Amino acid sequence: MAKIVQTTARAVVSYGVNPLARFLLRIGVSPNAVTVAGTVGVLIGSYFGSQGHLFWGTVIVTAFALTDVLDGTMARMRGGSGKFGALLDSSMDRIADGAVFGAVVYYLATEGNPYGGVVAALISLVFGQVVSYVKARAESLGLNADVGIAERLERLLIVGAGGLLGAAGQDWGLPAALWVLAALAVITAFQRLIHAARTEPKVPAK
Repeated sequence: MAKIVQTTARAVVSYGVNPLARFLLRIGVSPNAVTVAGTVGVLIGSYFGSQGHLFWGTVIVTAFALTDVLDGTMARMRGGSGKFGALLDSSMDRIADGAVFGAVVYYLATEGNPYGGVVAALISLVFGQVVSYVKARAESLGLNADVGIAERLERLLIVGAGGLLGAAGQDWGLPAALWVLAALAVITAFQRLIHAARTEPKVPAK
């Protein structure tokens, strides 16, 4: 069921960005440029969030995080992304994720760590990196780890929902979203490890 929801959500987002992707390609903008611009936007939004401007921080981060779908759509329309494009995309994702959760940790720490949100944010950050690493490392070893209930887009949307609740005056909203996200990130990391183990070719006994 989770995979169906993820696929549907991504399909809806992709449908919305397709016209924009075609337009940007038509005027000569490259997918790599969109990747870098998206990361810069996330960094700006993260700064706003760290300073307590949760509404604008969430809006800016969410808007620019969606460029992760946009640059991928542009690359597919252009015939696929090159190896450097894939490396750049992964590297910028790690920077953006670090900025988002670093900002959340800073903000919640200045607010007295309500509901243990700082701990949840740190767990989310660490296991979010593990989730991405397991998939990349598994693929380099010829294994398959392309599973999980909370991939990067879903994780950012959950944080965004918590940010909006916090902006609306619900001080439990952001920590609650982070605890949900922490649990999902841990589960996803182990899902990928288990799935990769099951896809390893069996060595015949001699």
